[in-house]
Amino acid sequence: MRGVLWDLDGTLVDSGDYHFQSWQAAMAPAGFAVSRELFAASFGQKNDRILRGWLGPDASDDLIRRLGDAKEVEYRRLARAGGLVVLPGAREWVGRLRAGGWRQAIASSAPRANIDTMLDIVGFAGAFDAIVSADDVTVGKPDPQVFLTAAGRLGVAPTSAVVVEDAAAGIEAAKRGGIPSIGVHPTDVLPADLFVRSLADLPDDAFDALVPQQRRR
Repeated sequence: MRGVLWDLDGTLVDSGDYHFQSWQAAMAPAGFAVSRELFAASFGQKNDRILRGWLGPDASDDLIRRLGDAKEVEYRRLARAGGLVVLPGAREWVGRLRAGGWRQAIASSAPRANIDTMLDIVGFAGAFDAIVSADDVTVGKPDPQVFLTAAGRLGVAPTSAVVVEDAAAGIEAAKRGGIPSIGVHPTDVLPADLFVRSLADLPDDAFDALVPQQRRR
């Protein structure tokens, strides 16, 4: 049994601008300006970690929760209103891996409501064997908990799974969990076992090379 653990935002779906806009809208009433640099440095992490980094340790749990909730409500509104685009190669690889017998999971730092919204918008609802969201873990990336949980729900060993990520925090989480990784990013370089600019650039044997199929004698 082999599995693929997909990050969602920026890996399968182009959603970065909506996240940036929703963070700006949520933080403006608190008098905090979110720059592109701040946003890029935080991408792929859970909201509580992001907000603690921005607001410092003295920010109350209630404030952290309210700001995070406001951001996600605005994100879902923007996604529904403007639509989402599946990134090049994503739909093809999901279908190809399913046909090849790979089990697949979403392993994301996003809340479950966001994941369900995104998968519905792009027509991926029901395409995955398991979904692990920020609601299912106590610590986010770069801790490997989200990936280890997803592998467990698929019934595959971490060494028999492949993480696909677009964020440095996700690649670090994969390394900490002992899981082979594919990094994908149009501009940055990620220290993954295999790195490409687009999923459409992956070689045909990309997943098989990272987790060879063991043949029975």
